[in-house]
Amino acid sequence: GVMKAINVNKLTSAGCRVKIWIADWFAQLNNKLGGDLKKIETVGQYFIEIWKAVGMDLEGGKVEFLWSSKEINSRAHEYWPLVMDIARRNNLQRMKRCCQIMGRAEGDELSAAQIFYPCMQCADVFFLKADICQLGLDQRKVNVLAREYCDHIKRKNKPVVLSHHMLPGLQQGQEKMSKSDPSSSIFMEDEEAEVNLKIKKAFCPPNIVKGNPCLEYINYLVLPWFKEFVIERKAENGGDK
Repeated sequence: GVMKAINVNKLTSAGCRVKIWIADWFAQLNNKLGGDLKKIETVGQYFIEIWKAVGMDLEGGKVEFLWSSKEINSRAHEYWPLVMDIARRNNLQRMKRCCQIMGRAEGDELSAAQIFYPCMQCADVFFLKADICQLGLDQRKVNVLAREYCDHIKRKNKPVVLSHHMLPGLQQGQEKMSKSDPSSSIFMEDEEAEVNLKIKKAFCPPNIVKGNPCLEYINYLVLPWFKEFVIERKAENGGDK
């Protein structure tokens, strides 16, 4: 959503070229939308349109959208040997420690596809020739796996891990937003009235900064985009601030 656009714009303004991996096959591996690839592709297209609509800077070809299924199929001779080598050099326990990247816990029962998933995501880094891996903090374990793989193959030029902050859910104690709990998240298709209601119901105790989702939204979304945040108050209440 908005935070993705902000992070990408920061990178492109610094001179980076950004490749956004539309990971349709990975969503299917993780059984998103019941593993229905047509539905997953529709959602992928929706993501692209959302990023365009919220102001991601796409001028001059600085951002490239790549579909994993198409890229992997077109260069399968490069991709699959890389995946197999990563799988060969790591044990099952190491792969299970990466399952957080799929929104799973290490102790969850995983399908064979979900065990294979980290090997493929690690391979993506090298397949895409990425110098910088810009993902959320929840993806850090597979980025570390990619750096460890560089040690295995004696590669000195390791990818830089640039992990962005994860916005918490709007309710108390929610470390991150949840699609399954509409009250915890603000969705891109929410109407203004819905957004206002969710903010009014959000956890926002006075004089508490840590774990306050409203302040997180201001810090990571409002200020980077608008450069200011004004609290409108009557003069008898202290005036605008």
